[in-house]
Amino acid sequence: MNPAPFLILETGRPVQSLRRYGRFPHWIRVAAGLEEAQTVVVDVEHGDALPDATGFAGVLVTGSAAFVTDRADWSERSAAWLRETVHAGVPVFGICYGHQLLAHALGGEVAYNPAGRESGTIELSLDPAAAEDPLFGGLPDHFPAHATHLQTVLRAPDGAAVLARSSLDACHAFRWGRQAWGVQFHPEFATHHMRGYVRARADCIGRHGGCARSVERAVSAAPLARQLLRRFVRQARLASGADAAKQG
Repeated sequence: MNPAPFLILETGRPVQSLRRYGRFPHWIRVAAGLEEAQTVVVDVEHGDALPDATGFAGVLVTGSAAFVTDRADWSERSAAWLRETVHAGVPVFGICYGHQLLAHALGGEVAYNPAGRESGTIELSLDPAAAEDPLFGGLPDHFPAHATHLQTVLRAPDGAAVLARSSLDACHAFRWGRQAWGVQFHPEFATHHMRGYVRARADCIGRHGGCARSVERAVSAAPLARQLLRRFVRQARLASGADAAKQG
């Protein structure tokens, strides 16, 4: 029997200079170890209808150049759908915009980061709650990740466990309930993706007091952050298998 597929909510496209590498769902599939046939992509930004999530092993939400605070119709519809999906117990993993949208959907607060733009390979510091988390448990207290964002989760949803932070962002990852995670960083990014984003956002980095050339030179591999996508896939498969056993 073929396992249930994963649903990828596509909320935006990569910067133009990186589109030769495909779209975000492709990047996520590669990092997560999923075949194309194991995923269904719904382009919510361009009006695709949101399906019933209960037939999927889990849901992954991509990043975007959009802003959650703009409250676009497609974004608000997706937030309402995410809220229902999480409460139904379907595993969810939100990335960057997806992280912020998930927090917004569950009652958290999203706004521009008071610390300004965060770009490049950053150092994550794990919070104590990470030690018992199904995805973050067993990882080192500090490890690198790739990030590019202006907005952030200022306040995690009530009841959420904050799992990781950086020097510029106090909520780089959270878990709500047993099966819903948001990460501000980009576990799907390889170094060429990160360097491309630094170059594309060079002017903005400069306006926020950084030096894009220095940030680009400091980009390095982030294998532990990337590993989280495969951990999510395994966790979601375990959860769907347990649910199937209960129904059987």
